[in-house]
Amino acid sequence: MGLFEWADSKIPLLRWYDVSFIKMSTLFATLFLAKVIPDILGLEWYWYLILCLVFAVPVMKKMFSGGNQEI
Repeated sequence: MGLFEWADSKIPLLRWYDVSFIKMSTLFATLFLAKVIPDILGLEWYWYLILCLVFAVPVMKKMFSGGNQEI
C-alpha cells in the first residue's frame, strides 16, 4: 500500500474538528517558518498574492470543473 492509498483509507476516520486542527497546525507552522526565516517576510505584498493564486487556482479548477475529472 502506497502513501496516498494509506492516507485515503484514513480520511473516513477524521472528524470535522480534525480538519480544523490540520488547518491550525499549518497556520502555526507557517508562522514559525516566517519567524525563523525573517527574509521571507521581506518580500513585497504582491509576491504573496501571486503565490496564493498559483497554488489556489489548480485546486479551484478541480473543485468547480464540470464532471468528475481526475487531474
